[in-house]
Amino acid sequence: MLYVYDVWVNWFEGEENGYNVCHFHEWRKTDRIDLLDQVPLFYITDELFSNIENGMNDLPEQLLYKIHKRAYRKNGQERKEIDYACIVSNGKEIIAFDTIGYRIPVRKSRLIPRQEQLIFGMLENTKLHMFKFKQPSKEENRNIMSLKPSLVIGLTRKERQLKQLLMMALDQLRTINNPEELRYWLTEWDPKKYPFIRGMDKDKVWNALYNDVKHGWSKRHEELCAKLIKGQTFLENMWEFEQTQKQNTSKL
Repeated sequence: MLYVYDVWVNWFEGEENGYNVCHFHEWRKTDRIDLLDQVPLFYITDELFSNIENGMNDLPEQLLYKIHKRAYRKNGQERKEIDYACIVSNGKEIIAFDTIGYRIPVRKSRLIPRQEQLIFGMLENTKLHMFKFKQPSKEENRNIMSLKPSLVIGLTRKERQLKQLLMMALDQLRTINNPEELRYWLTEWDPKKYPFIRGMDKDKVWNALYNDVKHGWSKRHEELCAKLIKGQTFLENMWEFEQTQKQNTSKL
C-alpha cells in the first residue's frame, strides 16, 4: 500500500459538488488547514473518482476495509488514528477524503501543488485499483442549490459562493410562490420584459427568472442577490462574510 506523509489539507465538509472543494490557489487565510501525518494513496478509475468527488455516496466496502485506521493526523507531538481517510487519484486529478467515522466522504480536500506532483510521480508505475461500487442513480432534476458544473465553470470561489447564496434566496422565493412577488423580481432583473410579465402565469415567470439568472455571474447577478437577501439576517451575514474574504497567499 502506498502512503503520503505530512499532507496539508483544507477540509470542505458536506460538499457533493467537486467545484466547491477548492484548489490551493483559492484557499483563504480564514480556512482551517490541517496536517495529516500519514495517509493511504490509491490509484482508482475515473468513475469511482467522480463518484467520490461529486457525491456523498457510500464508499466501496473493499476500500473502507483497506484504509481502516491506516491514516493519522498530527495532534501536537502525538499521532491520532483516523477511522477512514484516504487520498485517491485517477491519474489526472487528486482528492483527499475523511469519512469522520461514516461510510461516505464527508470531508474532502485538494492538496498543495508540491504534494500533487509528488503523488503523480508515485502513480507512474502503480497499477489501477478496481473497487466495486454501486453507481448512484442519475437525478433528472437537480436541487436548485446544487448547480451543474457547467453553470459555475470559470467562476472564482467568491463568485460561486455568492451564486449559491443567490440560489438560496431564489429557492425561498419559489417556496413562497407569490405571483406578484415573482413578477416584481423578474421585472427587477429584466425591466424590458415588463410589458409581457403581466400576462404570464407564476410558473412562466419563475422559469423565465431562474433560466436567466442561473447562467454566468455578473454585476447584475450581484445586485439582484443583494436586493433579494435584504432583511434576512442569516443570508446577509453570509453575504458580508464573502465580501471580506481574501485568498491565502502563503506557500506550504
